[in-house]
Amino acid sequence: MTAAISTKASEQQRINLPGTREEDCFWWKYDKVSEVGTEMAGQEYLQGLLRQQRRFEIEKLLQVPSGIGRLSWLYEHMRQICVELGYYLAQLYRECTERDCPIMRANDTTFYCAGHGNPRPCSAMGYSVHTLDYAVRLLSSGTTFPDRSLIQDSCMKHFQSMVRRLYRIFAHTYFHHREFFERQESATYLYARFVRLARKYELAPESQIIIPDLPTTIEPPTVAK
Repeated sequence: MTAAISTKASEQQRINLPGTREEDCFWWKYDKVSEVGTEMAGQEYLQGLLRQQRRFEIEKLLQVPSGIGRLSWLYEHMRQICVELGYYLAQLYRECTERDCPIMRANDTTFYCAGHGNPRPCSAMGYSVHTLDYAVRLLSSGTTFPDRSLIQDSCMKHFQSMVRRLYRIFAHTYFHHREFFERQESATYLYARFVRLARKYELAPESQIIIPDLPTTIEPPTVAK
């Protein structure tokens, strides 16, 4: 009885009580963005959906919930993808070494790194880290995104730039570390979410999406009414 009361109280207060198991942390749910009641409501709502093991329900994750703007929802997804890419690269680092991947390549294409002032060749891991840092700095910029709840149409060019560069991280992993890519994708659906987001918001032309369509990245068929 005490445990049940404590659990109910923690859900109402949104706190992790002492002794809470790691897998049970942050396990409260929101039915609406407005229920969150913080300045980071969109972020908390999205992370709540992901904690409910809904990663494979990508179309539902991308649907804009009531109480948040379409571009603000895009912004929150991009922030969350960058968070998860940080963990992604921390694991990829074990096999994507400077010795094995001294230059950033995706299939037969070589990319120069813009993280050095003047673009120049960079190891695949160095390029990935620099690119992720660039995206995080841009998303955290109070000048570019002064109000995360009201994203302007003019910001689309920044999202397009981020998507173009971040896509290369997935492309390198797919073509040069296939086993790692498939292992991560089966657990997280991160690339599927990323590429479907890019297509939904038209952030990248199809010619730049060079990874073959996977079952998780293909748009579901439209059902005739």
